[in-house]
Amino acid sequence: MSTEVDITIVGAGIIGLTTAYALLQRDPSLSLQIIEKELGPGLHQSSRNSGVIHSGVYYKPGSLKAKNCREGRQILLDFCDEHKIPYKQSHKLIVATKKEELIRLEALMQNGCAHGLSKLEIISKEQMREIEPHIAGVKALYIPDCHVIRFADVTNRLAELLPKKGAEVRYGEKVLKLHRKNATCVIETTRSSYSTKAVINCAGLYSDRIAALTGENKNLKIIPFRGEYFEVIPEKQHWIKGLVYPVPDPRFPFLGVHLTRMMNGKLEVGPNAVLAFAREGYRRSQVDFRDCWDILSYQGFWQMSKRYWDKGFYEMARSTIKKLFVHDVQKLLPCVQERHLVRGMTGVRAQVVSKDGKMVDDFVFKEDGRILHVINAPSPAATASFSIGNSLADLYFAEMR
Repeated sequence: MSTEVDITIVGAGIIGLTTAYALLQRDPSLSLQIIEKELGPGLHQSSRNSGVIHSGVYYKPGSLKAKNCREGRQILLDFCDEHKIPYKQSHKLIVATKKEELIRLEALMQNGCAHGLSKLEIISKEQMREIEPHIAGVKALYIPDCHVIRFADVTNRLAELLPKKGAEVRYGEKVLKLHRKNATCVIETTRSSYSTKAVINCAGLYSDRIAALTGENKNLKIIPFRGEYFEVIPEKQHWIKGLVYPVPDPRFPFLGVHLTRMMNGKLEVGPNAVLAFAREGYRRSQVDFRDCWDILSYQGFWQMSKRYWDKGFYEMARSTIKKLFVHDVQKLLPCVQERHLVRGMTGVRAQVVSKDGKMVDDFVFKEDGRILHVINAPSPAATASFSIGNSLADLYFAEMR
């Protein structure tokens, strides 16, 4: 058993790192450690994403996503400026490809205005083609002030800064047990045991399992969804200059297959949202039997399947049959053909599903005595990460210190 520390953060993804940063900014005297099962920071959701800094237009006013995305976006950009982390300014078009989507496009415009976003405009097909000449659609919501970044650059910089501020980052240690002992908590890992006054669970894909170690979180479980990307071949990457998104389906917390001009200049298409048979199932062939049992034995999965079985089967078919994927991309970019797309990266989204089968569409933080769990933090969590870190620090100093 090591010397007792004030705070232990489980997970060195972007949320765990920004939370540690916020805590030490406020009180540099805190003894703080981060326990991470991987050998480096941010190797899962924090780096396997499209790199878009979201504006917040999608999220319901008053939601944690809306608040933290709006506030976190500016803090992130300021941090990048201070630490010379590169990012690129871009534009975004959210494109209605049929008239039935125009009502939802108007709702997105109202959302954006409610969040204080300026210069938003619903533009005609002709105006849209002036900005992105190869795109098809009826109308589009034009957002002129967007950015793309490599979030791995942010996590790597935080991982460099935190030890200088006194944090101990312990890589290659998996948490096995977490229990209370008198006024403290004891964490047992694959390497050691630690005594800590408070725990903040930022374990991403495994946050529900960490919460379950203390008996918390009986009604929520993470169901992993793999997001697969294609890259447009180099000679056709000029087709898109910025970011082009479809109008999202309000039944799902996914934004749909979109086109993204990345930091490295490549043009990416994706992601889809396919049920993964492993929490780190970056390949279709990957199967983890414990993860599968977690899914199949969970009542919420079957309730969700009843609601969305048709969508789920289509996503799996589209993952396997490239022609289906291309067909959907052609709704936005008619000139694309199968030969223009090659397989790109994949990521896994930690999507929380409730016992009644609903996909939870907001961030979820649960306080359990001196343990604070970040149960659900999907997109736009990377954009919102510094604001989430500040919010968790607020909770710690108000309730747990």
